[in-house]
Amino acid sequence: MKNIIITGSSSGFGLKAAKDLADKGNKVFATMRKPDGKNAEKKAELEGHSVHIKVVDMDVTDEASIKNAIDNIIAEVGNIDILINNAGIMYLGITEAFSVEQARFQMETNYFGAIRTMQAVLPSMRKAGSGLIINTSSLVGRMSPPFFGTYTATKHALEGYSQALRYEVSPFGVDVVMVEPGPFGTGLLASGQAPAHSEVLDSYGELAGVPTAMGENFAQMLQSEDAPDPQWVVDAYLKLAEMPFGKRPTRTVVGITWGVDKINELTQPIQDSVLKEMQLDSILAGASA
Repeated sequence: MKNIIITGSSSGFGLKAAKDLADKGNKVFATMRKPDGKNAEKKAELEGHSVHIKVVDMDVTDEASIKNAIDNIIAEVGNIDILINNAGIMYLGITEAFSVEQARFQMETNYFGAIRTMQAVLPSMRKAGSGLIINTSSLVGRMSPPFFGTYTATKHALEGYSQALRYEVSPFGVDVVMVEPGPFGTGLLASGQAPAHSEVLDSYGELAGVPTAMGENFAQMLQSEDAPDPQWVVDAYLKLAEMPFGKRPTRTVVGITWGVDKINELTQPIQDSVLKEMQLDSILAGASA
């Protein structure tokens, strides 16, 4: 039995992963905001699903909330074996029209939120000499399609941080890996906001309506019979959880790839060669399996 923390457990990949990991006998701490308020039904669903699931109130944008939640979890079970950073929000629209405040809010959840949770669990993992952190990135953490600019920036930031951290904590027996899903019907698009700068939208003319039309087409495709199954991402989590330390790939692409699998195949060996180039290969580890 492993002790597992999952952020963003009220919907999508996080909700399903909490159930599947608990079904395998693991102790799952499913974190979410306001489990006794707007997410009360999700709390009841998860805790009703398995005695191995405990829903925990945690806001990844609030450092005090994270510290309180994870300190209490560690006090209860002693150590954390796996952290799955799954919480995220996504905006779709004309990139120039999103305000700095809107871009910052996405960073607070998708990037800084992940850093906060990692820093909260890493001391105990390093002390134990083992641990796994799975960061849910995206295809757009490795490339940049139009109209996702503010979201893409958060995932590029998460990828860069995670890659460096992987090298640094590997000597302590801790793995840091990234799962890079393509488009899935998880409701992530519904978490977005319209661009704040309406005057910028007006100046784009007919092009301003393209992101909305594209989002509608995506939504239809992701609800069709041929849509990628979100279970594939959960299965990737499960597979990574069961793999031994040092054998896990740095990046795992799931679903529609948009060529990111080829990008990773080409660039990962180049990326990993930096250890040797910097003469750090004798003291650090983490080159992709």
